[in-house]
Amino acid sequence: MSETSETRPDNHPEISLDRNLALDLVRVTEAAALAASRWMGRGKKNEADGAAVEGMRRAFDSVAIEGTVVIGEGEMDEAPMLYIGERVGAGGPAMDIAVDPLEGTNITAKGGPNALAVVALAEQGNFLHAPDIYMDKIAVGAGLPEGIVDLDAPVVENLRNLARAKKRDVGDIVVCMLERERHAEMLAKCREAGARIMLLGDGDVAGVIAAGLPDGGVDIYMGAGGAPEGVLAAAALRCTGGQMQGRLLYEDDAQVERARGMGVTDPRHKYSVEEMAKGDVMFAATGVTGGAMLRGVRRFGHGAFTHSIVMRSKSGTIRYIEAHHNFATKTWQPE
Repeated sequence: MSETSETRPDNHPEISLDRNLALDLVRVTEAAALAASRWMGRGKKNEADGAAVEGMRRAFDSVAIEGTVVIGEGEMDEAPMLYIGERVGAGGPAMDIAVDPLEGTNITAKGGPNALAVVALAEQGNFLHAPDIYMDKIAVGAGLPEGIVDLDAPVVENLRNLARAKKRDVGDIVVCMLERERHAEMLAKCREAGARIMLLGDGDVAGVIAAGLPDGGVDIYMGAGGAPEGVLAAAALRCTGGQMQGRLLYEDDAQVERARGMGVTDPRHKYSVEEMAKGDVMFAATGVTGGAMLRGVRRFGHGAFTHSIVMRSKSGTIRYIEAHHNFATKTWQPE
């Protein structure tokens, strides 16, 4: 296990509970990743997602919180578990929970890279209640001037400003985006400016997080993806110190009304990372399939290895955790 911030005394009275809770979140994402990994490459995305949801739901039963799912698998009538509004946890402080038990269902079904099990935690009322629609996003890492990139600025201007701030040429900037037809014009402008491109088949949470990590191999993420995934990514960037902006995108008036019903007062508002994930935030993810940020689940005879990341905004700590799960022991809980 490694961490990128200064180690603090284990007996510090203000952070010991937080530390324990952060590691509990890793156990939750590990359970989801282990369950989903059995479906890797088998062409059944719904089964993989269902296994991840069930594994994560069971793991939450032992976490000492009174949690409410605000970003989840859908409404109660659409999802049997981890639906928006569901209560989870074994009792404790009131918390908002954002989950994606399997970020990258298609990736897992095809055996592709960068599928993750993801959880974020904040005090009650501190996550944006984002409807399940698209969000336009732009994100960069820490250590840059505030507002160095902007959703409303031209693509080339954002790239030039970022390159100047990083003391690089635009040709050294790596742009990450989903490989979608809707991004064709943006992609063309990036290439015309000379930037390098990383295209993702699915799973833009991993792309945004990579932009926020110093060794993530990505300088900037841009493009439209799921709004719930945007909140999860914002939670991670709150922990790494990165910048992000997001704006909800609507296909029809019904989506606008649904957003209003979830508390969105200005449908065209440009959200900052702090508006999407406020206060003290914790974030955890476990690799299901291998990628640039995390290795995937590696199974052997009677167990498996998992590779996870856990972050806390309060301390700025980023820990990478490799766990060895021995299924043969009597104390190990089945997936």
